[in-house]
Amino acid sequence: MQIDFVRAHTEPAALPFLPELKLRQAAEAIPLWELMEQVTGRKGLPPPFWAFAWAGGQGLARYVLDHPATVAGQTVLDLAAGSGLVALAAARAGASRVIANEIDEYADAAIALNADLNGVAVERALGDLLRTPPEVPLPEADVVLAGDVFYSRDMAAAMLGFLRRQHERGALVLVGDPGRAYRPTTGFEQVAAFRVPVNADLEDADLKHTTVLRMV
Repeated sequence: MQIDFVRAHTEPAALPFLPELKLRQAAEAIPLWELMEQVTGRKGLPPPFWAFAWAGGQGLARYVLDHPATVAGQTVLDLAAGSGLVALAAARAGASRVIANEIDEYADAAIALNADLNGVAVERALGDLLRTPPEVPLPEADVVLAGDVFYSRDMAAAMLGFLRRQHERGALVLVGDPGRAYRPTTGFEQVAAFRVPVNADLEDADLKHTTVLRMV
């Protein structure tokens, strides 16, 4: 059902900032969100983050494509993957294995469709990895990527705890962020900065200053 819905209400589109990739996208967020609730009969569904190319994900994907050695031959985990854009970039840049994690079934469907659209292999892990107890095994990844994940206090806290665990066990941790409210101010170093074109209906500008940060 989710695959059919995503296919019916998005269109493949080029990304000016990432010409190496294409992404299934929607024209507007609110009407799509309302339609999801009508179709499912459920209120309070997550917003359709999977239907758009957000600034943090675009910046991180650009960095990965520009620095393929970061992921080449590595196992990569893309957290809160949304459309799967960062996972697509990692696969295109030569990662040996790419896992895209989401809690949203519609996002999971979008990741599958976008991987097919770009002709790359992306594994999907549906479920909340961020709140997995420490004793439960997690996907082993050499590189952990997260784009645009500091948009709420709860999400930022859960994400930072998970990323710190991954960093401490030896993973390279990179995040892309366009200055969201709960972006961390310590524990990271900037490795790149971009001005990313975005959907003006979703953001407060046509371009967002976006940084790529490495956990230290």
